[in-house]
Amino acid sequence: MTTHHEILDAALARITAGYVFPEQTAAIDAAIRGRLAEGAYQGLEERELCEQVTRDLQQACPDKHLRLLWTEEPQPMDEEPEEVARARFAQYARESNYGVRRVEQLDGNIGYLDLRMIAPAGLGGPAIAAAMQLLAPTEALVIDLRQCRGGSPEGVQLWCSYFFPDAEVHLNDIYQRATDSTRQYWTLGSLAAPRYLDRPVAVLTSDFTFSGGEELAYNLKVLGRATVVGRTTRGGAHPTDRIPVSPHVAVTVPAARSINPVTGTNWEGVGVEPDLPVAAEDALEAALGHLRTRLG
Repeated sequence: MTTHHEILDAALARITAGYVFPEQTAAIDAAIRGRLAEGAYQGLEERELCEQVTRDLQQACPDKHLRLLWTEEPQPMDEEPEEVARARFAQYARESNYGVRRVEQLDGNIGYLDLRMIAPAGLGGPAIAAAMQLLAPTEALVIDLRQCRGGSPEGVQLWCSYFFPDAEVHLNDIYQRATDSTRQYWTLGSLAAPRYLDRPVAVLTSDFTFSGGEELAYNLKVLGRATVVGRTTRGGAHPTDRIPVSPHVAVTVPAARSINPVTGTNWEGVGVEPDLPVAAEDALEAALGHLRTRLG
């Protein structure tokens, strides 16, 4: 059985080698080793260890993606072959209907899209196009991200592209520490369904909305294309690697960071703030009222 010391040694080594802000890794390492020396983790089961270390990591460095995760099923310690990982994720995305939970026409010809994850464009493109084709005749749209747990930057790029007229809108940049390079994301010029233009859009958020779901809300908000309604989101803006450090424990290491071209920053640690703050359970009703006012 892997000891707590071995788990933490492996996790801290991965953080030091890969965290997108290398200047912060020494303080993170010192904080966790200090807690270990104090006996803070003594007697904890592995699940409890993950929960406590995660709290301590985020106390030392307020990054919501910096975590230890416990899994009940043992995971292989060897790196999974890329084709196996791709096939497993493709199955998961398919079983999740590529994030599209519900598409509906509401009273007053307002469209409603319940989006639970942001699938990669290569996998989710047909489902995304089908949803946008169904929504095309509506006069306004609600995008419900209250239960969206994240996803792919390329998927966010594809979703955003439907709300702008051409390929000339700069959406986001992502800096990768491993390659010391920055990739730009712009709207796409060719789409498989009609663009949703010149009509009001509301985006619903909650304190569950995370990562890629936050990027979709953030991009549409700062570009003035949507009104965000609900609660401030969780605040995770850093694309992350998940690395096993024991059969039941993985460390998640943010290896990149988003840089919005409009704000020059991102939503890490602060979340996406709504334009119309209301309780998450009241967000749909508030958004519909807002859209109906816009429609006159």
